[in-house]
Amino acid sequence: MNRDKVIVRTSIIGILANIFLASFKAVVGVMSSSIAIILDAVNNLSDVMSSLITIIGTKLAKKRPDKKHPYGYGRVENLSTSLIAVIVLYAGVTSFVEAIKKIISPPVPDYSAAAIIIVAVAVAVKLILGHYVRKKGESVGSDSLIASGKDALLDSVISAATLLAAVIYLVLHIRTEAWLGAVISLVIIKSGLEILGDSLSSIIGKRISSDLSKEIKDTVTSFPEVQGAYDLILHSYGPDLLIGSVHIEIPDTMSVAELDKLEHRITEKVLEEHKAILAGISVYAVNTQNDRASQMYEDIRRNVMSHEYVLQIHGFYLDEQKMTIHFDIIIDFAAPDREELYDHILKETQEAYPDYNVSITLDTDISD
Repeated sequence: MNRDKVIVRTSIIGILANIFLASFKAVVGVMSSSIAIILDAVNNLSDVMSSLITIIGTKLAKKRPDKKHPYGYGRVENLSTSLIAVIVLYAGVTSFVEAIKKIISPPVPDYSAAAIIIVAVAVAVKLILGHYVRKKGESVGSDSLIASGKDALLDSVISAATLLAAVIYLVLHIRTEAWLGAVISLVIIKSGLEILGDSLSSIIGKRISSDLSKEIKDTVTSFPEVQGAYDLILHSYGPDLLIGSVHIEIPDTMSVAELDKLEHRITEKVLEEHKAILAGISVYAVNTQNDRASQMYEDIRRNVMSHEYVLQIHGFYLDEQKMTIHFDIIIDFAAPDREELYDHILKETQEAYPDYNVSITLDTDISD
């Protein structure tokens, strides 16, 4: 079954389950005058809206690319996740307001055996539904489904707390429903903020996973001609479309024809194994005809890497004819002043090799 069908089918199951739970909880909440159960029912209705948005977002995200959006509409899924977060936040805020009102003027709950049983069933249903939806989301890479699954698991905890409040009232005759409603609301708000933060991070453009970065670089360096892979950039245009570029180190004796064939082989293998499109492959030439270059590189590398916050040095090349030394460095984002450290390394290297023109590129720490 393809990805879209899995998302739609899973969402429909979530809709049916939440409508069922919301209906029974609403009736039980009104009959027992329990604000906690009523708020729990409202939360189930917000889950229905979340599932509907997931379905709509999935459908829109599969629209074919056009002139206006040549990379397709895959990022619509990130927007749908943000909408889900807003709905969760709205439900949490409105629930919190109602809970505060009940704390000020608390009603007298009237729990029945049926109410207790229904809430207990809700706990079990939400646990099963949450695990099911989250696993399906992880299997197809759907942030919306994963968010819905986490929300359902959170609901099971909330329902369990509601059940506990009923037991406390029946045994000790202490009314905790309104206070519990406030706590439930705050938990819902926290969940909404976390979902919104994750989705906005994806829209802004977040760092690719360390595992994926290392796997792609391993694939690139699996070719014997490639001596190193650096500066891997990947832009996500949806769960099925990653486009980016990479820098490779190759011997300076390779011809343009040989390089062209190598780049084609690399792009084909990365696409086949990782479903990522390398739209550009830039080249660092490695000295192969200058014995002095290797010793100079080792000396410079040892000195550069001795500085705190320097993560990497690469792309070294010595040109004896033009008397130039060039290499790239990556400085950690945590460095107090990246520019100052860069200037210090440049000055230090230039002083060590006064007969050469030293050029250093400050790269960004974009991938592991």
